[in-house]
Amino acid sequence: MKSTKVTSALVAAGILASSVAAAAGWNPSEWLSRPAQQVAAAPAAASAAPSAPIAAMTAPNYRAIVQRYGPAVVGINTEGMVKASARGMPQVDEDDPFYQFFRGMPGMQGKPNGGNAPRALVHGQGSGFIVGADGIILTNAHVVRDAQEVTVKLQDRREYKAKVLGSDPATDVAVLKIDAHNLPVVNLGNPKQLAVGDYVLAIGAPFGFEQSATSGIVSAKGRSLPGDGYVPFIQTDVAVNPGNSGGPLFDAGGAVVGINSQIYSQTGGYMGLSFAIPIDVALSVKDQIVATGKVSRAQLGVTVQELNQSLADSFKLPQPEGALVASLVPGGAAAKAGLQPGDVILAYNGQPITASGDLPALVGMAKPGDRASIDIWRNGKKETLSATLSGATEKVAAAAGQENAPRGKLGVAVRPLSPEESRQANLNGGLLVEGAGGAAARSGIEPGDIIVAVNGTRITSAADLQKLVGEAGKQLAVLVQRGDEKIFLPVKLG
Repeated sequence: MKSTKVTSALVAAGILASSVAAAAGWNPSEWLSRPAQQVAAAPAAASAAPSAPIAAMTAPNYRAIVQRYGPAVVGINTEGMVKASARGMPQVDEDDPFYQFFRGMPGMQGKPNGGNAPRALVHGQGSGFIVGADGIILTNAHVVRDAQEVTVKLQDRREYKAKVLGSDPATDVAVLKIDAHNLPVVNLGNPKQLAVGDYVLAIGAPFGFEQSATSGIVSAKGRSLPGDGYVPFIQTDVAVNPGNSGGPLFDAGGAVVGINSQIYSQTGGYMGLSFAIPIDVALSVKDQIVATGKVSRAQLGVTVQELNQSLADSFKLPQPEGALVASLVPGGAAAKAGLQPGDVILAYNGQPITASGDLPALVGMAKPGDRASIDIWRNGKKETLSATLSGATEKVAAAAGQENAPRGKLGVAVRPLSPEESRQANLNGGLLVEGAGGAAARSGIEPGDIIVAVNGTRITSAADLQKLVGEAGKQLAVLVQRGDEKIFLPVKLG
């Protein structure tokens, strides 16, 4: 079971993956059906001609999809050892991503223990689906995580011991192989053709109830979740619960467009927000695992952040779209290509970057050595750069490597960095903030921050800072280094 800690936009609850450690005693109710209803268009403005009603969409033939492709959906049972408490309860580390979910499940009520705790046998359940008639199966990496034994159960109740060919925690995709032939397989679709509002269907084993089907619509596309930067998730309102993890998400035509992976929940159960890994992402991982047993992922070597209206105004962007470059890996692909902090990445290989989360997913689909065309916004105009992507595990070469300013309009007291501070911060230039008030404090600048750049121009002295603040209008984009991170802060002067 995978659990993701919540940050920023996901404050109120956690992201929980949907496999299950033990079946709960729950009796499912009968299904209810509802005819499709005609949806009327929103009223037009009084001065405009009224628009015609939108024709009702006929619901897909879910029965046919289940009958045709249900036999290719499998149940997955695992056995593994986890730490146990002194009372003999199955146990996990407090920092383990599964702990927040497991602690509420039967048999997992003990408190976290240290590394010397005894170990106990734990059974897990999930779902998967057959993509190769020779026994190749896709599921979630978290379903088979730390499993010593994996058993696959087909719809006809045959069971096979499965071999884990490989798994990729970054995308939460795993590939299994069973010794069987002439198996039923799913039809694979194209998630890029999905649109918000389209019908979708999930088949899996929630709480261990095999071959359960639930339906809904696509709620959003390209969702970026904390800790899952390589996956542009498909968000749906399909009922997905523990045990559904790894099962297929079908479109209205019966083609698999995703792997059900996570849910957004405050209780551990379904609350109306489910997330699936696009099948094209999963197939890219599968092909690498089958060919080499591992996944090689490209790296651009850049840290990006979301743009809001204030930052967009600071960079004179027409609207807050794109990925704002906050920092670069010294010697990385982006640095070699000439990207700079303060650049806004607008497109990657011709694909528009609407939100910052779009970029990691696109880069993650590439291979080390691939070339990428990057459209950026710099100094009020568009430019195009070319980068050769490095490997995600490659080491890159380190980059080569005074006075207090009056508080003024910005409201900061600063001093140059000492040579030792520059070495520790890995910076050549910048000003250490010793005091912050006024506009700076309101924007979130704190003592201890290092001001690196203003409106994309690097700061080497207090005179630089004074000049840039004086020349600016009422809006600044200040790049600060805080600890090991660089972030842009929009500052309104007044």
